[in-house]
Amino acid sequence: MSPADGTVLSVAEAPEAPAGARRKLVIFMSVFNCHVNRAPVDGRLSDYAYVRGRKEAAFADKASLENEQNRITLASPRGPLTFKQIAGALARRIVFYPRMGEELRRGQRIGLIKFGSRVDVFLPDDAEVLVAKGQKLKAGQSAIARWGSAS
Repeated sequence: MSPADGTVLSVAEAPEAPAGARRKLVIFMSVFNCHVNRAPVDGRLSDYAYVRGRKEAAFADKASLENEQNRITLASPRGPLTFKQIAGALARRIVFYPRMGEELRRGQRIGLIKFGSRVDVFLPDDAEVLVAKGQKLKAGQSAIARWGSAS
């Protein structure tokens, strides 16, 4: 499920992607979207890293590498899923509630980004993408991908 309300900017291979999840789905949250973020799958918080960075426009490609962000990995029953909360030009604070080892449910509130930002989701290589560029998404409601049968 989508971890954020917003618009799909792209689905493409990403150099910073974790092994086994080469494609990155970029969801842009404008100042008019709800900025509460949700867990995209059921899973245990297995890795979390806060990275200080810039506050470039969130819709810019370089925001994924240069901007302030939280990189989050959930260990799900189907395999790991990594995604990022990324601050934008207007965003001044990223909030993330869960603690390491905590079990999360798909659609559960995990935090928010204040205001105008993005979320990147690294999709497993065998996942079927269900969204396209320009599509509007609702956090915890819009399906973004389907796990592959090999997972």
